[in-house]
Amino acid sequence: MALSSFFGRRNNMWDAVADPLEAMVTLFDNAPATSFARDARAVASTSVDWKETPSEHVFKADLPGLRKEDVRVQIEDGRTLSISGQRQKEEVQKTDTWHRVERSSGSFMRKFRLPESADLDHITAKVDSGVLTVVVPKVEKKKLEARRIEIGGGASQPAAIAHEEKAEQQNGAASKSPAQAQQ
Repeated sequence: MALSSFFGRRNNMWDAVADPLEAMVTLFDNAPATSFARDARAVASTSVDWKETPSEHVFKADLPGLRKEDVRVQIEDGRTLSISGQRQKEEVQKTDTWHRVERSSGSFMRKFRLPESADLDHITAKVDSGVLTVVVPKVEKKKLEARRIEIGGGASQPAAIAHEEKAEQQNGAASKSPAQAQQ
């Protein structure tokens, strides 16, 4: 027997039998714990992919049915990318009979700590076909070049005195007028 037929849809014989667990969930549907669980599911059900390329970090979040006005993208605490929003509940009519409610509603939030290489000043975001794409470019690392450090001092003159004398000479030349500098 294939697993798909075992775990798949019920055949018509079982459709008429009520599920006792479903009845219990219906009894406690408005309980605070159920509301909390529903809100937690809304947060957890917001799927996000994070991809890093050589030039950027790309975040893609599945937000079906949401408009860009329903979503907020911001940087918090210096380097934390926050994606949040609100999924509205569908309006309930007294004449409606609901058999199952599986789509989550309520607030959602996902946070990601960005690496030091993130260019926080050039982040872009767009929503297209229910997918939010946030692009965080990377800051180009400055290549550190070798530079020579002059060694001062010596047996006849300490390095600190030589440095002070050189600074005094430069300051004295800068404070003289052009006529005095020529003398």
